[in-house]
Amino acid sequence: MSLLHVVGKVDGFSFVSSLQDYPFVMFKKIRGMFSNDLSIDLGTANTLIYVKGQGIVLDEPSVVAIRQDRAGSPKSVAAVGHEAKQMLGRTPGNIAAIRPMKDGVIADFYVTEKMLQYFIKQVHSNSFMRPSPRVLVCVPVGATQVERRAIRESALSAGAREVFLIEEPMSAAIGAGLPVSEATGSMVVDIGGGTTEVAVISLNGVVYSSSVRIGGDRFDEAIINYVRRNYGSLIGEATAERIKHEIGSAYPTDQVYEIEVRGRNLAEGVPRGFTLNSNEILEALQEPLTGIVSAVMLALEQCPPELASDISERGMVLTGGGALLRNLDRLLMEETGIPVIVAEDPLTCVARGGGKALEMIDMHGGDLFSDD
Repeated sequence: MSLLHVVGKVDGFSFVSSLQDYPFVMFKKIRGMFSNDLSIDLGTANTLIYVKGQGIVLDEPSVVAIRQDRAGSPKSVAAVGHEAKQMLGRTPGNIAAIRPMKDGVIADFYVTEKMLQYFIKQVHSNSFMRPSPRVLVCVPVGATQVERRAIRESALSAGAREVFLIEEPMSAAIGAGLPVSEATGSMVVDIGGGTTEVAVISLNGVVYSSSVRIGGDRFDEAIINYVRRNYGSLIGEATAERIKHEIGSAYPTDQVYEIEVRGRNLAEGVPRGFTLNSNEILEALQEPLTGIVSAVMLALEQCPPELASDISERGMVLTGGGALLRNLDRLLMEETGIPVIVAEDPLTCVARGGGKALEMIDMHGGDLFSDD
């Protein structure tokens, strides 16, 4: 009869090995002593890592530049993060700049694994041993079991010794300081790069949740399409993102902002400059904004009456990068009649909440936020 030894636990599942693997297990535990517990917000646009006692230690674009062989198969990693993002749309034929995450879930397992390996190593750059941290990964509320398993396995393959998963709205609510453990309703609207997640939370559980595939990337896409239709010019993702940040708005105001941009004129085939104003961008963003408002209205309709009463009194909280779009809080306030608060530092809410969730898991057990 073989002796078994528990080597890890993931979402309540224990992994065991024979006693002959004991030296490997002990070495992994020793490596773990020199590793930091990590909370990872594995986003479509950016990946953030929070370390207990240190705060946000990494904030990089979720982009990897892969050097390919002649057959087009991955050969090696050329760049990751900021450096790789600068290569988008500028790479030669043998290098592909890839966004391995789509709509908050893994679209390319191999590239995601390489990206996580790189980021985990960056966080432990001062360690003399290969890191083997405990990792909590924030996942979209609508992620399937297959997608969750892919995220879990990717983190394990990247060197994690133990992996926990938490749904992003729950993590965002914790990061925003909402009383998630109390018997009162808290509503969070997390607008990321690929998805907008709306959730009502009470007693450490998600009472209602929905996810729509609208986020910062859809805003950028809407701006690109508007410029193509109205100016006959093609602009890239980076230019659209700059326009959104500088003059983007979700609600009309008396003050009009302008920006000078350059794009390739589709008729002439050469670069041309033109001026855009904030009213035009407001028009361009109407479709994705309507989708977000509809998701919020549906959540309020589906919410149990007692929790709806709590929300109408306390309001909803906006988190994620999309919450930074000018006057989005005012739009939602006008449409719903409910107070809307933009969380402090909304970009890092999910990662910070994951860090606090790890501490809560240590105190109360690994099944505290489990939806199994």
